Amino acid sequence: MNPTELANRAAVLAQDAMALAAQARVVAETHVAPAAAAAEPFVLLLTIFLMACFVGYYVVWNVTPALHSPLMGVTNAISSVIVVGAMLATGLSDSIAAKVFGFIAVTLASVNIFGGFAVTRRMLAMFKKKG
Repeated sequence: MNPTELANRAAVLAQDAMALAAQARVVAETHVAPAAAAAEPFVLLLTIFLMACFVGYYVVWNVTPALHSPLMGVTNAISSVIVVGAMLATGLSDSIAAKVFGFIAVTLASVNIFGGFAVTRRMLAMFKKKG
């Protein structure tokens, strides 16, 4: 596949993603918002967590193998935002469940960050520059 075909395919996928985002917005406004007001906070947050797990699984497993390692190595920096959010959830909550889930999120995001660097061997490159 040449670069032009790849760029065209990426543009088509971007348009499809925008259409799906618009549909998701409509569904959220009509169905999720009223249900969220009636749901308990724990059930709502657990539902969001589970949906994020499924979306993350399908996003990662649909990346082509040639792009997987470089892409994940660069975008693992996003996990640092997850670590900060999980630390806030852990530190600011009074709920034991929130503290447990926050600790789990910090642990998994940290594994993701260091695993991404290890897979792309960027961590070794950082140590070689210092030595």
